Amino acid sequence: MRTAEPGSIAGRRMDVNPELWPDVADRPGASRARTAVTRALVRRALERLPLRVRFPDGTQFGAGGPLVEIHDPEAFHRRIGTQGLIGFGESYMAGEWDAPDLVAALTVLAGSLPELIPAPLQRLRGLWAPKQPGAQRNTPGGARDNISRHYDLSNDLFALFLDDTLSYSAALFRGFPATWPLLATAQHRKIDRLLDLAEVGEGTRLLEIGTGWGELALRAAARGAHVTSLTLSHEQRDLARERVREAGHADRVSIELCDYREATGTYDAVVSVEMVEAVGVEFWPVYFRTIDARLAPGGRAALQAITMPHERMLAARHTFTWIQKYIFPGGQLPSVEAVEETVRDHTRLAVTRRDAHGAHYAETLRLWRERFTDRADEVDALGFDETFRRMWTFYLSYSEAGFRSGYLDVQHYLFTKESTSR
Repeated sequence: MRTAEPGSIAGRRMDVNPELWPDVADRPGASRARTAVTRALVRRALERLPLRVRFPDGTQFGAGGPLVEIHDPEAFHRRIGTQGLIGFGESYMAGEWDAPDLVAALTVLAGSLPELIPAPLQRLRGLWAPKQPGAQRNTPGGARDNISRHYDLSNDLFALFLDDTLSYSAALFRGFPATWPLLATAQHRKIDRLLDLAEVGEGTRLLEIGTGWGELALRAAARGAHVTSLTLSHEQRDLARERVREAGHADRVSIELCDYREATGTYDAVVSVEMVEAVGVEFWPVYFRTIDARLAPGGRAALQAITMPHERMLAARHTFTWIQKYIFPGGQLPSVEAVEETVRDHTRLAVTRRDAHGAHYAETLRLWRERFTDRADEVDALGFDETFRRMWTFYLSYSEAGFRSGYLDVQHYLFTKESTSR
């Protein structure tokens, strides 16, 4: 996803590198009839929403609200007609449409997703929606490839928009609006809450599934815990190990390049932050059975998980999305119901507590997005082109909109395992 030459905008359409971005550079072929039908369906869906959709000839429709400017209507409708929401995202990457306030526009769309596609087409979703490619299945080998595609992009890239803790998950603020100087403290508050839920303290044997860049492991070690942390990202492992050495916790923290399914040993506590989203639907039972198997009787597991409405999860779980294609291959958000059903049906764990913090994720994402935008020149200097920067901006904005609209949420779970002693 890198190039030494940044993309350029010419006549509102970007010069997209076809070797790096073949599906963005190549406008899909579509018959006039299909494009006309798509144009009519898109207009019907959007004109009732609190948006203003404006075309190059000055015509516009919508009920008023955030502005969406369509620079290339033909390409825009072709992409949606052939690729649906994947095409919508690719059209933004190609510079075929813009929005002065992208988050506001996407928040309107996210809040209206169930109504955007007519009911007859919704019922036929299995026929027209693209299927997830078999190459993205989260088998042990597939999971390594999927994780690498996102987390091994560049530690320097993530450091540009994350705070000094390098925490890449929802923070927990004391109040809103959040400000950048308070983000690191809010990330520590989130980590401390999860460690408190799992009762991590002096002598605790802790298994962390999903290392990130090591901040939770460092914080647990500072409490006196002995931490085994698992990751599939070489980049994350190397930097996390360096941070552990610099903090003087090498005797308490082991960072291992290891699939969760290959974990061994018994632990007093398990903590996993926004890892279940990368597991894939078919492996959710394996993931939770692994937590159960590694957790000692009487142990506690604390999870942070992004969730979506159950009915939307059921509709989307076998289809291929823009996020899966470009950001998190193999990923799938669970619903609250799916998490609790899987735990109930496949483990001896009990769901002891669940708290939702969706508004905190919206603010976290806003801070990341603003930081990413402000440091665009530094992203460019790392070798990431204009198409990549538009893709990342769309991803951060799309995610923030999901939480602002209530379409997405983030949960703190506590799972407990009954002690065998009486």
